[in-house]
Amino acid sequence: MSDKLIPLGYHDIPNWKNDDHISAFKSFLVSARRMVEKPYKTRALGISGNALATVGKAAIECSKTSMTPNKARTFFELAFQPHKIDDAEGFLTGYFEPVVTASKIRSEKFSEPLYLRPDDLVDVNDANRPRQMDASYRYGLKTNDGIKQYFDREMISTGALSGRGLELVFLEDKVDAFFIHVQGSAKLNLDKGDIMRVTYAAKSGHPYSSIAKKLCIQLQIPPAEMTADRLKKWMLDNPNDLDELLFHNKSFIFFEEVLGTDLETGPIAAAKTPLIPERSLAVDRTLHTFGTPIWLTTQKPLPQEIEPLSRLMIAHDTGSAIVGPARGDIFIGSGDEAGLKAGRVRHAAEMIVFLPVENFNLDGFLKL
Repeated sequence: MSDKLIPLGYHDIPNWKNDDHISAFKSFLVSARRMVEKPYKTRALGISGNALATVGKAAIECSKTSMTPNKARTFFELAFQPHKIDDAEGFLTGYFEPVVTASKIRSEKFSEPLYLRPDDLVDVNDANRPRQMDASYRYGLKTNDGIKQYFDREMISTGALSGRGLELVFLEDKVDAFFIHVQGSAKLNLDKGDIMRVTYAAKSGHPYSSIAKKLCIQLQIPPAEMTADRLKKWMLDNPNDLDELLFHNKSFIFFEEVLGTDLETGPIAAAKTPLIPERSLAVDRTLHTFGTPIWLTTQKPLPQEIEPLSRLMIAHDTGSAIVGPARGDIFIGSGDEAGLKAGRVRHAAEMIVFLPVENFNLDGFLKL
């Protein structure tokens, strides 16, 4: 266990008894079913994936009984030990699943493609990374002369992948494509009435650069004022300047269709489970073990809420911009309303991670 984690008691957690513990238990149960099949990797904070899987198995057994709010709360209190992340300044943002119209056929109306992963895009690691390639690159271009940097956003947008049949679907405009790239998934209403869900498959490998930050500098406004809806409005109002702004971010995302999932649930997260609105949290995957319960407290209410958020979340997802032990990105939901809400979440936050108790007595709990 990392020395950054300081043990707490449940009496130290603000508003612990006021959470909807049934909802929290159901959210943990989603990842528990995945854990027992294949435990998540233990990451740098030292929260054991195997110990989480053991508690996950117990949660599945508990779910077969009649769960009350009190029993759900007691389960967490017996199965986990809360720990504060020491000296970590927390920050919370929000994300969502866009829902847009699309077509499998290019036309005048639908002309902006989402691309499949190209076959010459290869994973890069310490074993095959060229000496001159920055250590942050996880993907590269396979050539006869070895691995090189892949095409960046501008190259791809101006035809680097044309004629290779990599277009998965076509969208109405670049603004829709941008937000799908940022969110990493989308639900698409196809023009013939079908629904398709797409998700992240890979990226070009180039570092992510925020176009919102660049636009703030250009417009001379503070970052807190650049909400997602304001950014979207600028993009729609300034089509002639859009490419220049987009090309500032060299990173480019490739997608794949998600088959065999319930379209009524959230998109599949990095933890290979469906995202749960306002219970799933994206975290730094180099530090946090997927499936870990995390108590999240913000100092401001979320948009459209009255009270500040104090709630048990589950580490279900990750993202390249989510860096640090107390950095989180809360999944809000699907569609435009969720997008407006998610885009306004830029809050200071505190996080308390729940470490699994290795000697959890399931028999004792079942007798409650």
